Amino acid sequence: MTSQDLLLRILNKLFLGLAAAGIFFGVMGRSRAAERPNIVLILADDLGYGDVSCYGATKVQTPNIDKVAESGLRFLDAHSSSATCTPSRYALLTGEYPWRKKGTGILPGDANLIIKPGSTTLPEMLRKGGYKTGAVGKWHLGLGDGEIDWNTEIKPGPLEIGFDYSFIMPATADRVPCVFVENHRVVDLDAKDPIQVSFKEKVGSDPTGQEHPELLKMRPSHGHDMTIVNGISRIGYMSGGKSARWVDEELAQTLTKQAVGFIEKNKDGPFFLYFATHDIHVPRVPNARFAGKSGMGPRGDVILQFDWTVGEIVKTLRQLKLEDNTILIVTSDNGPVVDDGYQDQAREKLNGHRPAGPLRGGKYSAFEGGTRVPFILSWPGHVKSGVSDALICQIDFLASFAQLTGCRLNQADGPDSLNILPAFVGDSKMGRDYVVEHAFVLALRKGNQKFIEPGKGPKFSKPTATETGIDPDGLFYDLTDDIGETNNLSIQVSEKAKQYQAELEKLRKEGRSRP
Repeated sequence: MTSQDLLLRILNKLFLGLAAAGIFFGVMGRSRAAERPNIVLILADDLGYGDVSCYGATKVQTPNIDKVAESGLRFLDAHSSSATCTPSRYALLTGEYPWRKKGTGILPGDANLIIKPGSTTLPEMLRKGGYKTGAVGKWHLGLGDGEIDWNTEIKPGPLEIGFDYSFIMPATADRVPCVFVENHRVVDLDAKDPIQVSFKEKVGSDPTGQEHPELLKMRPSHGHDMTIVNGISRIGYMSGGKSARWVDEELAQTLTKQAVGFIEKNKDGPFFLYFATHDIHVPRVPNARFAGKSGMGPRGDVILQFDWTVGEIVKTLRQLKLEDNTILIVTSDNGPVVDDGYQDQAREKLNGHRPAGPLRGGKYSAFEGGTRVPFILSWPGHVKSGVSDALICQIDFLASFAQLTGCRLNQADGPDSLNILPAFVGDSKMGRDYVVEHAFVLALRKGNQKFIEPGKGPKFSKPTATETGIDPDGLFYDLTDDIGETNNLSIQVSEKAKQYQAELEKLRKEGRSRP
């Protein structure tokens, strides 16, 4: 052996040792970034902590998600940034807490884009780093600037905030317009049948659920009684665009086909796919292949449908031999909700199923069930399979993926996004020191201790009866032996509660939390 060979062998051993020790990520300037793995983020809608069998569900089985968990890392304390959809998506893409910015609440279907074009976002950062970026599925972050004309170019939108390609639902399936927008235009629109949309007054002559309930195949339980599309009344009024309107039973198949197509087109990579599915959101209208299969009604059926979607993405990655060079993440935008506007027997057919598992609350709630969500990350050959109880948050994708890919962030970028890459890939058992949970009020988690700030409003949101976590005196829990948040300690730890409140106020005033 020559002296040069010996030196190379010593350097190689030193390099591997640093990687195994976790130093590789910081000291070596993130050398693994040269690989630039593909990133596929599958974001479910309203999928609860207890809705997945690898998280303990027994009444419904999710074998495809379970297989991802078997090959990857399953997180037990992962959080979305908000207990509702628009704000959690805003934070995921921007790295900024949504409560810092006005207008990030749940948006109507004709809202304008709430992310400023030109700002640093997760897709924009990755695009500058050489990635092809795609957005498929539910958007709900607004489109355009001013009154939207759905019959011409619709922008700004996903393409103006970092995506190279987009095929989206403008808002949600329970809101008009019930059409797909590909890049800047409505798909399959007939110019002779222009679209009109209003959330203030009726437009056109299409029947509404309020006027003609006999035309409905799914009746609303509250609201959701305006224009009827595909036998389902929605929020808002719409006329025209008959050839462009989606069929609810085919939503999952259509979106999955587009996601698969993006992967196939960009298989030579690197690429980033933000695949925001519609399931498990209302209206829950499963395809015939899943209808009635769960034994839990439409809500259970669309959980099976979402699991199928995950399976199709995994199958595509495997067939294209991309599995080993792709980070696949399966998670949810917020916690679960059962009755959310339609009479689909979701509550009656739970049959003992607990959508939030052992957690209290759900969508809209400051309790753990509002933001603690399923989160699985798989990267075969790079991330060891197992379970992690590290405290992590989706808001940290921006800073963590910047470290992973060698991209740079300016000081003003992602003001609340932290680099917790070692936790994401399982090299560290430590994630965040704290996380801010956002619903009608804010909550501060530090380790296993949690403070929900005082608030005004109903303790239960009506008519869904989801616990909001609102209390005029505030709430304090120790989750170590009380994950279900049943024992309020606010009186016993009043001084600590005041300290946590002060920390929340400081976070509000400082305008950022990233060092």
